[in-house]
Amino acid sequence: MRMSELSRMSGVPVATIKYYLREGLLPQGQATAVNQADYGELHLRRLRLVRALIGVRGLSVSETKEILAGVSEHASDMHEVLGLVLGARPVDKEAPPPAKEAFDEVDELLKEVGWQISDHAPAKQVIAEGLTTLRSLGMDVGWRTLLPYAELAGRCAALDLDQLRDTDDPLERAERAVVLTVLLEPVLLALRRLAQEDESARRHRA
Repeated sequence: MRMSELSRMSGVPVATIKYYLREGLLPQGQATAVNQADYGELHLRRLRLVRALIGVRGLSVSETKEILAGVSEHASDMHEVLGLVLGARPVDKEAPPPAKEAFDEVDELLKEVGWQISDHAPAKQVIAEGLTTLRSLGMDVGWRTLLPYAELAGRCAALDLDQLRDTDDPLERAERAVVLTVLLEPVLLALRRLAQEDESARRHRA
């Protein structure tokens, strides 16, 4: 397909597609003339993924480029792909620096549930930041409070990875891992909000 068709099918303006091509977020098309190229299903799929990472998840162009480069390079190693993806998150500049005690509690939690987690996993800092913030507001929250949530999260993770079995194509599996780990998060959070509303209605309404 020509770039105009790629733009129409993806809903992404031609100027934005050209920008993504210059930045290396999309592979170059197959040249057919000096200023023309053909694009295929791979370009359409990758373009939709780029827009989702930048527009929906809020990642920067450089973060998105790093993820996609890792996906292409390590497509056959799903654990490596997931490691790259899980390391990407927008920086929360408003969060207070976590206390050392909070990091120690995160380690206690991980030890209790028996998870195999790298020492530098960014999610550990997110949890430590959350514990620090909650305590600054007078909440008595510790790692034991998080234990039942961690057990639920473990079951969710099993469901996530089960969905990677549907295709044998390494690149497609890697891209699907990006979708499940990065883009599904807001949906899961929204489901939690709905479940909280329902639980409140059941408990507090006559």
